[in-house]
Amino acid sequence: MRCQDLHQFGQKLVRRRLLEPTEDSESPTAPLKTLNLVAFGVASTLGAGVYILVGEVAMFIAGPAIVISFLVAAVSSVLSGLCYAEFGTRVSWTGSAYLYSYISMGELWAFITAWNLILSYVIGSGSVARAWSIAFGSLIGNHIFQALEGTLSPYMPYYLAKYPDFVALSLVLLLTGVLVLGARESVLVGKISTGINLLVLSFIILSGFIKGDLHNWKLTEQDYTLNTSESGDIYSLGPLGSGGFVPFYYDGILHGAALCFYSFVGFDDIVTKGEKAPNPRRSIPISIMSTVFICFLAYFGVSATLTLMVPYYQIQPDSPFPQAFVHVGWGPARYVVAVGILCFLLYRLQSSLFPVPQAIQEMAEDGLLFRGLSQTHARTKTPIMATVSSGILAGIMALLFEFSNLVDLMSIGHLLVYSLVAFFVLVLRYQPDWNLSKNEKTEDKIQMKPLVKENPLDSEPEAGSLKTLKILWLPISSIPTQESAQIVYGCAFLLVLLLIILSLILAQWPSQVFSGDPVLTTVAVLLLLFITGVTVIIWRQPQDPSPLPFRVPALPVLPLVSIFVNVYLMMQTTSGTWALFGIWNAIGFLIYFGYGIRHSLAGNNHQQPPATSLHLQDS
Repeated sequence: MRCQDLHQFGQKLVRRRLLEPTEDSESPTAPLKTLNLVAFGVASTLGAGVYILVGEVAMFIAGPAIVISFLVAAVSSVLSGLCYAEFGTRVSWTGSAYLYSYISMGELWAFITAWNLILSYVIGSGSVARAWSIAFGSLIGNHIFQALEGTLSPYMPYYLAKYPDFVALSLVLLLTGVLVLGARESVLVGKISTGINLLVLSFIILSGFIKGDLHNWKLTEQDYTLNTSESGDIYSLGPLGSGGFVPFYYDGILHGAALCFYSFVGFDDIVTKGEKAPNPRRSIPISIMSTVFICFLAYFGVSATLTLMVPYYQIQPDSPFPQAFVHVGWGPARYVVAVGILCFLLYRLQSSLFPVPQAIQEMAEDGLLFRGLSQTHARTKTPIMATVSSGILAGIMALLFEFSNLVDLMSIGHLLVYSLVAFFVLVLRYQPDWNLSKNEKTEDKIQMKPLVKENPLDSEPEAGSLKTLKILWLPISSIPTQESAQIVYGCAFLLVLLLIILSLILAQWPSQVFSGDPVLTTVAVLLLLFITGVTVIIWRQPQDPSPLPFRVPALPVLPLVSIFVNVYLMMQTTSGTWALFGIWNAIGFLIYFGYGIRHSLAGNNHQQPPATSLHLQDS
């Protein structure tokens, strides 16, 4: 009886969502060329990170080597983007990673994906509000924040910000109220905002190459001492480290890359427009890689400009670019740059608030979150409760946490989601034929076949170990079977566990591993051997030959490399970030196992799920 209960419980975790095509998904739309997709991706990706994050990472974490940090983050984004492209184009309609996960992998995976996307959305809104507040405070002389810090700082716990940012809270609540009244995104305002952003970035980069000094990439302790004597206060300068181009060594570059990943979040929005592309197989991967490359060039340009204009230990992290122009003697330019930054950040904050209520409403309609969150206003069709709750949560995060802490938390949330997507792509390619297009021909509704049809505990054991080993190396069939699918599923889980352990060792004890420590080096080598062996087992299994609009190349290696890079970057974040991340996911599991698993529409055979609009976007 216990085995049967366990089997039923496992079936609940992997049940799929039923979908019906919506009318608007079938309506003709103008095709999007590759250039249009690239423009959309760049507009979705270039954000607050380029103006505020650069200063903090360059001053305290990576120094001038921040340009390498951006390169590492860009490589991780390309790998994740290619996996996301295949995962998204498996479904005939636009949607979020939550929708794709629910259709292809099952309910628990979908909940984990969506819950962490909501975290990233909320934190993203809070971080942009905090960035706007910081830029505004710097423009008016920081008088408000100095008063708040002097009055309230003694009462703030060490793990929160030095002072509560009431400006950021007020801004988030104000824009949330605008959304509740039925405001919609404006294409024209978006184009104007993107244009302002590109003009400001171009001005910063050109000015930097005119006023920059290559000596700022070769600073020594003598330069630091000279700057200290000139300023008269050593506490006004940041740390020197070892000087030079890489003052904080390898660790600084990788920690900086984990933070810089925040700046690339948004490229995956391209996949949500995939159905409008005439040739998704070609346009989606090209658009993703082009978007990441263009954004990398922008981030490389502004970070190189900043560290060439100002010695990295003299950067003002709260207002890096306006203060950089003051440093080089172009005082009036600071106001032009500051106003442009404020206008762009205001638009980014408004646009970042739109996806959160949509994601919450989608989950509530599916029964995974409380039903009341799906209520919409009769006239404006706005999800009132979802909008208000997400706005309040984003405002609280902006009120209480430092910008760097918010960036860390958002990065870890998106890195987890992208790692899950890479895992899904790896597993689904080796499953028996489940292509949605074939189901559409025979059924009006769409239901995915379960990935695992029976509990592994109920299956009969193989005749002998020899036959099992033969199946691992020489599969019986040239097309995927349920047996080969389960082999890949189990091996993929084992690989993820091994990659997590390897990432943890390399992140915590890198010098000992590479210097030949007998214990750690041996463990790392053994892990690599195990990983290679299990990867070969997956490689030997038959893949689904069904045509897809886009297929990730070099399977199974590329998704595994993507998972490793993402997990390794996650290991670079602080223990405080992991604590907040753990609390958020613990709350999510309580909601799912206490409410969602019992109220899920996917588990009710007598009630069809609503034909909700499938136009969520990741940001």
